[in-house]
Amino acid sequence: MSLHDQSSPEFARGSYHEASRSVQLDRRDFLKVLGGGVLVCLTPTSAWTQESGRTFGGHELPKDVSAWLHIAAVGKVTVFTGKVEVGQNIRTSLAQQVAEELRVPFDSITMVMGDTDLTPWDMGTFGSRTTPTMGPQLRTMAAAARETLVQMAAQRWQVDAATLTAADGKVTDSKQSRSLTYGELTRGEKLVKIVSSEERLTPVTDWKIAGTAVPKVGGRDFVTGAHKFPSDMVLPEMRFGAVLRPDGFNATLASLDTSAAEKLHGVQVVRDGDFVGVVAPDAYTAQHALSAIQAKWNVPAQPSNEGLYEYLKNNPESSGEESPQHVAGSVTQAIASADLQLENQYTVAYIAHAPLEPRAAVATWADGRLTVWTGTQRPFGVRDELVQAFHLPAAQVRVIHPDMGSGYGGKHTGEAAIEAARLSKAAGKPVKVIWTRQEEFTWAYLRPAGLIEIKAGARRDGTLVAWEHHNYNSGPAAIGTPYDVANQIIQYHPARSPLRQGSYRGLAATANHFARESHMDALAHAAGLDPLAFRLKNISDTRLRAVLQAAAEKFGWGREKSTPGRGFGMACGTDKGGYIATCAEVGIDPASRKVRIRRIVEAWESGAIVNPDGLRNQVMGAIVQSIGGALFEQILFANGRILNPHFAQYRLPRFSDVPRIEVVLLERKDIPSAGAGETGIVGLAPAVANAIFAATGTRLRSMPMAPLHKEQHASSAQFHS
Repeated sequence: MSLHDQSSPEFARGSYHEASRSVQLDRRDFLKVLGGGVLVCLTPTSAWTQESGRTFGGHELPKDVSAWLHIAAVGKVTVFTGKVEVGQNIRTSLAQQVAEELRVPFDSITMVMGDTDLTPWDMGTFGSRTTPTMGPQLRTMAAAARETLVQMAAQRWQVDAATLTAADGKVTDSKQSRSLTYGELTRGEKLVKIVSSEERLTPVTDWKIAGTAVPKVGGRDFVTGAHKFPSDMVLPEMRFGAVLRPDGFNATLASLDTSAAEKLHGVQVVRDGDFVGVVAPDAYTAQHALSAIQAKWNVPAQPSNEGLYEYLKNNPESSGEESPQHVAGSVTQAIASADLQLENQYTVAYIAHAPLEPRAAVATWADGRLTVWTGTQRPFGVRDELVQAFHLPAAQVRVIHPDMGSGYGGKHTGEAAIEAARLSKAAGKPVKVIWTRQEEFTWAYLRPAGLIEIKAGARRDGTLVAWEHHNYNSGPAAIGTPYDVANQIIQYHPARSPLRQGSYRGLAATANHFARESHMDALAHAAGLDPLAFRLKNISDTRLRAVLQAAAEKFGWGREKSTPGRGFGMACGTDKGGYIATCAEVGIDPASRKVRIRRIVEAWESGAIVNPDGLRNQVMGAIVQSIGGALFEQILFANGRILNPHFAQYRLPRFSDVPRIEVVLLERKDIPSAGAGETGIVGLAPAVANAIFAATGTRLRSMPMAPLHKEQHASSAQFHS
């Protein structure tokens, strides 16, 4: 793959990679490095305008959108976006869409992503929003640039632009058998072109580069280890930092003795209010110095795992009266008159993001200006945090995002960046901070735990008549039901969480799907109906029906019946524009009660597909990740302390846990592309729970369903009824 990225040393002599190390190159200088050419500026598109009314962290999105694309005199194309690459492969899929609309070879595109000095302001990379919002934005920009280039050629040749075509990086006049490359057209022309946002985009049915399985940009570097992550960053004269952590949450410092650490060679102790850290020549010495500090903490009594769900229900975040998110008809009357009535509670535990690369940052100061390299889903959000922490103008703070080692929604905040900047300022040299695994487990935010209570009623023939769904603390994502039911109350109740919590891949959609799809399965069995037939009876959404039928057909649903020790289950749902249906086969040892997921089939539909291989990888990755939360991942805590802050105690999915996975992609070229980063994670847990019930007759309503114990075999999980 010849398409370069901004972290590659191969990206043009004297270009972004070298400039990043000098940290002096602003956008104007960067454009000089790129050479002469056309810089395209756009008025806002409808997709962008839709988001412009939203704020994130108090920062409103810009009203005018400019400088998204540069076409150099040599014909190379540089695209600027505040979105970042965290493993979801948007560097490839966004470049495909630009290449498609601009009519240039894919490998002529360079993506500059997540640099607050070089890219337009962006809320961040989250919520599966890159494909449905940034994709159309860049397509519009590229289409406008293409039309601009055609007009430039028409003016040069003094012909009607309608007689010209743009393809393969050049404009051709077939009548006169002549052509001009984009580089030849842009050389010496006016730098800035103002264009309309209402450009004619290429129909999906005509895509030639978009819609194909273009290999991942830089894929070989990731496989061979050549790619440099934020934790690999090295600057001249760089030092290593470490930060003193409290003994527990909400602790206060009672006493501090740093004398032993200060005596160590090359060590500098930094104290700034309650912040205490060390700077050392290497990482080992930094940790050694940190362990030499004598600190005593007062840790107040706090809740623990025991009684967590009652605590969440009884400790609302606010005392104000809450309004249901969804309400229709009369649930009370409908349930009272229903032939079948079912009421249950479902719970989900706190779980950690557990990225392979923990938080990391390198900070340096020069002439009062701060530059930080860090792995973050919100470079501009982290810049705002640094601006606030150091009382600097935004123009004096730069955040650069090297493609990082995953986030899963867990890297929205800039703790490591602020810590590195504090230590760097005190030391007068660049400083790198890499969180330890224990720090990542303890001080990063977690996926919220939650209690979900559901009441439902149905007729004897399986027709749903009432649905009441209450979610305490976990969140409102995908809380609405896609099933046809006339009487419903669906409500999210925020709670005062005893642990720090925040965004996680799929948000609360996993919890809400687990509860809803488990409850639907129980209703199907109560009505004596096949789970597939029950769902199809109560779903009119054609897109959801299509994925259900596709998954069932691929899985062979109904060809075999569940037996003791072997069960089949299914689940379906929709979130963020994506539609999924999941079928699962599990095997259970009747003596040990150990459960193994044997096979998963997941059907997926999210409109037009930009890169089928990338989409399939996203869906498969989500399935593998969801195994952990479904079966054994959970944070254990007591009295303000995390009790399992290491991989040795916190079980993630392993190769031996991965079942046979089959992904069925349904494409809708008539529907705009939706994001695929999150929704694929929501179907496995309820499908597996329903399969366990089919095999054992035991209905599991808590995630994780099969928490592991030390004495258990490493590659299996055991459930407890």
